[in-house]
Amino acid sequence: MKSSISFYEFKPINVARWVIWGLFAIILLIAPKVFSSNLSVSMLTQIGGVMIVCLSYNMLLGQGGMLSFGHAVYTGLGAYIAIHTLNAAASGLVPIPVALIPLVGGIGGMFFAVLFGYVTTRKSGTTFAMITLGVSELVFAMSLMFSGFFGGEAGVSGNRVFGKPFLGISFGPPLQVYYLTAIYTFICVGLMYAFTRTPLGRILNAVRDNPERVEFIGYNTQHVRYISFIISGFFAGIAGGIGALNFEIVTAEVVGAARSGAYLLFTFLGGATFFFGPIIGAILLVLAFVLLSEFTKAWLLYLGLVFLFMVIYAPGGISSLIMMNLRLAAFGRLRHIWVAYIGLAVTALIGLAGVAAIIEMVYHLQLNAAMGAELRFAGVLLHTDSSHSWWGCLFMVITGFGLFELARRQYIKDWDDSQEYIEKEIKRREDL
Repeated sequence: MKSSISFYEFKPINVARWVIWGLFAIILLIAPKVFSSNLSVSMLTQIGGVMIVCLSYNMLLGQGGMLSFGHAVYTGLGAYIAIHTLNAAASGLVPIPVALIPLVGGIGGMFFAVLFGYVTTRKSGTTFAMITLGVSELVFAMSLMFSGFFGGEAGVSGNRVFGKPFLGISFGPPLQVYYLTAIYTFICVGLMYAFTRTPLGRILNAVRDNPERVEFIGYNTQHVRYISFIISGFFAGIAGGIGALNFEIVTAEVVGAARSGAYLLFTFLGGATFFFGPIIGAILLVLAFVLLSEFTKAWLLYLGLVFLFMVIYAPGGISSLIMMNLRLAAFGRLRHIWVAYIGLAVTALIGLAGVAAIIEMVYHLQLNAAMGAELRFAGVLLHTDSSHSWWGCLFMVITGFGLFELARRQYIKDWDDSQEYIEKEIKRREDL
């Protein structure tokens, strides 16, 4: 009788979790109403697909400790399977609706994850990373050799509008493609979060932290990595199918090492140690590749510098910075440090503006010298042939970073005081 009562024990509803997922759904629903231009809708669709990719990659990196240099293989091959299926459906050879094309891409990504993952997951650590890099280069080389499947340099194109519209939905307008992507994004994000709560997800964390102990208690670490790799490939393939629908073309670039490196870089920037970190990274990836690349030709240099400083000063990514400050707010200490944050932000902005101006002038001299000595940066007219512009920018760099160092020392003092207070408060609560 006692056991039956405990079986029906009441579990309170996690209100915070319902609120977070509800807000996520609302954001997906109203985002194209707020950002309604064609470019914005296209970017939102891309963000949805990249969210799925980065989260699937973090299933390997953050949860399993598997550093992969070839994750684009599964998004890319899933995209190729999806675009070929789309063309077959448009020709009447396959009776499949457009809405299920991303799922077909997921099955394609899972198939190749089963095929390649059996080899790559037999090893871990650095060996695993090198094998994934080799597989990535192999597939990219094959994409230029087997033009019948990969379409050569021109790629494979398709048309997502065919047949009769269903309830007025033809997937011709970008907005309809966005909402299809939003549905897949919400479901996939929810499933990948659920995976972190499953026994397999917990064992995957254990394999990351202490594989010897996992082997000791009776689990095969290679099997755990392999199954997780397959699941990750499935979600990556779904993202590839979404990309094939959005752009209606798939080229060899989607399986290249550069695309895999982008997934790695932005997953790390967002924060691989927290579930929502790759979501932040996905947003930054699309903003960098679509917007930043239009503003400056030196965007890859800026990206590399940001990655470098994040690795040195915030290896946990942006999500770790958010969580640290939420901890301060929870103990009421954020108000004691916000002035230091303002000082850091203002002084860093001055110094970085000077560095960026120098970089832009150097790039202008190397790439656009024929267009004259003048260029406009952040609304300011600079002259590459004038020493005043160079010395002015250098003065901003020296002044900004000099003041930044003073602000940093004050910040460290305030931060240490806050951490000391928090530790004492935690101890006091434990004593109570």
